[in-house]
Amino acid sequence: MTTAARIAWPCCAVTLLLVALSVVLAVLDGTDPRTLSHLLFVVASALAGGLIGSRRPEHAVGRLLALSGFCFALMEACGQYAIFGLVTRPGLPLAQALAWPQTWLWVPANLSLALIPLIFPSGRLSSPRLRPPVRAVAVAAVLTMAVSALRPGENHQVGTDTGVVNPLGVAGLARVAPAMETAMTALMAAVFVAGGVDLLVRALRSGEPERRQIKWLAYVVGLLVLVVAARLAAGLTDGFPDTIWPVTSSLWELPGALGTALVPAAICVAILRHRLFDIDLVINRTLVYALLSGCVTGGYVAVVGYLGAIFPTGDLPVSVLAAGLVALVFAPLRERLQSWVNLLTYGERDDPYAALTRLGRRLENTGEPGSVLAGVARSVAEALRLPYAAVETAAGSRHAFGAAVGDPVRLPLTHSGERVGDLILSPRPGESGFGPRDLRVLTDLARQVAVAVHAVRLSADLRRSRERLVMAREEERRRLRRDLHDGLGPTLAALTMRAEAVHDLVEEEHARRLLADIVGDAEAAVTDVRTLVDGLRPPALDSLGLLGALRAHATRQPPGLRVTVHAPDGLPPLPAATEVAAYRIAAEALANVRRHAAATGAELRVEVARGTLRLEVSDDGGGIGPSGGGGTRPDEPGSGRTGVGLASMRERALELGGTFTVEERPEGGTLVRVTLPAHEGEDARGPDLAG
Repeated sequence: MTTAARIAWPCCAVTLLLVALSVVLAVLDGTDPRTLSHLLFVVASALAGGLIGSRRPEHAVGRLLALSGFCFALMEACGQYAIFGLVTRPGLPLAQALAWPQTWLWVPANLSLALIPLIFPSGRLSSPRLRPPVRAVAVAAVLTMAVSALRPGENHQVGTDTGVVNPLGVAGLARVAPAMETAMTALMAAVFVAGGVDLLVRALRSGEPERRQIKWLAYVVGLLVLVVAARLAAGLTDGFPDTIWPVTSSLWELPGALGTALVPAAICVAILRHRLFDIDLVINRTLVYALLSGCVTGGYVAVVGYLGAIFPTGDLPVSVLAAGLVALVFAPLRERLQSWVNLLTYGERDDPYAALTRLGRRLENTGEPGSVLAGVARSVAEALRLPYAAVETAAGSRHAFGAAVGDPVRLPLTHSGERVGDLILSPRPGESGFGPRDLRVLTDLARQVAVAVHAVRLSADLRRSRERLVMAREEERRRLRRDLHDGLGPTLAALTMRAEAVHDLVEEEHARRLLADIVGDAEAAVTDVRTLVDGLRPPALDSLGLLGALRAHATRQPPGLRVTVHAPDGLPPLPAATEVAAYRIAAEALANVRRHAAATGAELRVEVARGTLRLEVSDDGGGIGPSGGGGTRPDEPGSGRTGVGLASMRERALELGGTFTVEERPEGGTLVRVTLPAHEGEDARGPDLAG
């Protein structure tokens, strides 16, 4: 155990003894004990500092709480003793000397609290850039302490009109000290507000564990704000315009003291035991009962006031009637409020139909089969307010939404007796599992999710079958072209040459005419074969290869358009379908640039990486706006029309399992991006989405 951990509880004990001494001295001084309710906050700070210091001695928040509690307790004890020894029973030893510490102890006591939001909940500053301002505030605090320690006259930190003056006061600081104290108070308030803003920003950007810790502090601060608002309302309506706080009853001090005392308690729980209770459940119940209390109280006051105006003769019957009317609406009101708060906290677990409807709409609005399961996971997470939901297929592919927290729960997905995957869910923060109502909704959702997984798998099987058919078709076309070009074509050409040779040797006119007809038919057959060969597959692909064909096509552009080709020196063997699709898409994209983009330059990029052929065509034209080239821009909003060239390129890419996108470049112009499988049977979009 470290030294800091060993002294944590002794320091806490000293602070508590000082608080007890302050209470005793205040009672002996004739002070109303109810006016000392602020010491509850000091006790809570000391206990929280002791707990954090003994468990997490390296945590700076525990040290600041312990320091603040000790300074407040010492200031109160010294001030009460000075009053007791100088006013109540004059002549006690050290009474005059102990009137001095209370003049400056308020600075470290309050500054320690002001710095806590900057380092909560980790115990460290959120950014190194905050260190210089914090050091500057610390220097200003030391200077203010020095000046306040020499401030002349009576001090009001412990009480007003006590007659106790600073024994070390310097008359020359009578004007300087109040100004510096006011400035230091404003500076500490600014530090506290800045820390609160920084804490709010970190809560929005942080992960779930830190956000849960911040929720504890935010919850208690919210309660404290309500208490302060209630005190303010009571003070503004008590008939004393000189003060905004209630003066007719000191009982209002107790709720304020309890509210402030809960802040160190919440900090302690957030740092040491933020997983012990479900903060969301606590907030849920607090919202319900706060709203109920407000509605019931307001309803009772309204009914009593209304009935009192109608029946002014007796108070008891009116009160009984008002209580009965409020009781009649209490039960349905509670149910409605509970349902509303449950919807905020737990989502649609109390309304399975709404959850199923949300899932159905998500499935209807999802166009791409590959994104269906990701949409399903998101719908389940949003419907039940879960931090994480994932759909895992039987093949092992996972489609998740959110970040996994704790130990996720697996629910099997079955369709027609076959297990098609699992629904993986993380319980809400603070919950170890799912209750009966959650499981009932999840069971209904799991049936629909299983149907979606099965449908996606069938869609994937159909897509793979189509891709194999396209691949096989192009491979067969390549084989036919090779056979026709290398076999039938040369044979017909040889027959033509032989017929021409015989024609020259024969002198009989009838035979020469027959041979001339044979030569003509053979030449026509050769022409037909060449036409057929060129129609099966672009000739340049077999003669030049894909890269050579693309470079040759790029050089055939009109003079006003310069096309630059970026490609490696060579490509691995590619499927015939991939070569044809890449060539046709590049040719169509360059044609669109030439016809519609009004561009002066274009770039064609080709590369093969991780089993995928990537093709990009970009230009410096007018982009994809209304004037940016009709053939390359996507569907215009509301038009419902797509260019023929765009549809053709997209269809060529998708039928092979590839991807096709068209977007506007930030610097201007259009970018066409295509991915195609570089190996037969592989999907350019990555692993199988459906299993």
